[in-house]
Amino acid sequence: MTGKQNQYNVGLDKVPANYVPLTPLSFLARSAAVYPDQISTVYEGRSFTWSQTYARCRQFASYLAGRNIGTGDTIAAMLPNVPAMNEVHFAVPMAGAVLNALNIRLDASSIAFQLDHGGAKIILVDPEFSGVIGEALKLMKGPKPFVIDVDDASFAGGKRMGEIEYEDALKKGDEGFVPRLPPDEWDAIALSYTSGTTGNPKGVVTHHRGAYLNAVSNILAGNLGQHPVYLWTLPMFHCNGWCFPWTIAASAGINVCLRKVEPTKIFELIRKYGVTHMAGAPIVYNSLINAPDAPKGPAARPVIGLIAGAAPPVAVLEGAESIGIRLTHVYGLTEVYGPASVCAEQPGWNELAAEQRAQLKRRQGVPYPLQEAVTVIDPETMREVPRDGETIGEVMFRGNIVMKGYLKNEKATQEAFVGGWFHTGDLGVLDKDGYVIIKDRSKDIIISGGENISSVEVEDVLYKHPAVLFAAVVAKPDSKWGEVPCAFIELKENARTSEAEIIAFCRSHMSGFKTPKAVVFGPIPKTSTGKIQKFMLRTQVDSAKAISA
Repeated sequence: MTGKQNQYNVGLDKVPANYVPLTPLSFLARSAAVYPDQISTVYEGRSFTWSQTYARCRQFASYLAGRNIGTGDTIAAMLPNVPAMNEVHFAVPMAGAVLNALNIRLDASSIAFQLDHGGAKIILVDPEFSGVIGEALKLMKGPKPFVIDVDDASFAGGKRMGEIEYEDALKKGDEGFVPRLPPDEWDAIALSYTSGTTGNPKGVVTHHRGAYLNAVSNILAGNLGQHPVYLWTLPMFHCNGWCFPWTIAASAGINVCLRKVEPTKIFELIRKYGVTHMAGAPIVYNSLINAPDAPKGPAARPVIGLIAGAAPPVAVLEGAESIGIRLTHVYGLTEVYGPASVCAEQPGWNELAAEQRAQLKRRQGVPYPLQEAVTVIDPETMREVPRDGETIGEVMFRGNIVMKGYLKNEKATQEAFVGGWFHTGDLGVLDKDGYVIIKDRSKDIIISGGENISSVEVEDVLYKHPAVLFAAVVAKPDSKWGEVPCAFIELKENARTSEAEIIAFCRSHMSGFKTPKAVVFGPIPKTSTGKIQKFMLRTQVDSAKAISA
């Protein structure tokens, strides 16, 4: 019946007393009020409490406001995991602006494009990156941003290039500044660029609501509880550190900042501060597992780690346990704020054999606690695939932890949201438990003689070889089969093997048609977040020759 009055809406309106837009800025205000004297951040002999961090963030927000920075303005940051990088995740939105955390491994032309495209008004620069930023500013086509230096006494090198240093900017700000909370939780909080391999990257716009919800989801999915001691091995520029700057504020934990991923330093910080949690790509954990000074057995302090990737090798999941790190696999993309699904553990897994447990834990899993859905869908029919572990479809997300869209790219935004779902471009299956299992990126599937070969499956076998440190598999053109697998291998220190041995090893563990037909030894190119850059390997594969190591 149309026109019927709903009694639950009459005189029951949204008012300031019962409705406040969600924003992760509230986490910082609460921790500063409830735990003012507890440590919030430690870095190279310096430490701050939650009340000090809140004051510093308000000071910098005040400074930005004094420079007429406000709603819709972009503030860029080219910083490693230092305290200032954590602080700008609060200070910039406190001023009503949007944070664009730049990938510190980018070249000058890529940085110039992002600064132009996002219209950055200000950029914070660490001395280590003054050279590349200087080149980027020269390459910019539009107005150049105002530069603020962020000095780091622990780093020797680089130079100042800005008009003011960060600490001096704080002194000019007012710690009594009243944060400009978003009038609408849909307002943008961050701009992050995809690591596109062809053409210009897309600018992913995320909002306060999603950042708030994913920050809380991290606590639930990662078993952080209250007052975790979190080690920053994951770059804060990567999907805003998977929302962990806001997560640690929500849980009133300690940010253990780390400028560079170095195993010896990581083990030292774990011991010194009693680190309880960390996050990173498989490459980070693989480096720790194979470090000569890695603590083993009783000497290893228990740490809960989140690991992300298409499917972490079983060898990494097993190896991490041997050095005290219990891994939980999460999966996501820049467009879903970093991780938005988790391989939720079930009762009884701990009683299983290590390899069997690892096989279960490497799945991409189920929706994050506050994400609505993740599943595998046939992109043609937009229907969920059967839970048979075999029918391949596209992994898709739906919910509040999905981006607003791509900045200044309406076409790409519409394409990404076709059918009411966010299309990831990853191919996967659903198992009998309804857990998502990624088989490959659509572009990484190898079609050999009409048969589909998952590069992830081949890589998992390669990682079991005792000499292999890192492995990647891509398609190599073949006159007979169309495509065949080509393996790129980076060996462990002082290890030796040959192409024939690698191929024989694979053949003993999998079907013959799936085994690599060529092997290339040498360093494998990786992104700053530890992802192997397969697009670079594809450009090599036609001319690459298998060379025994």
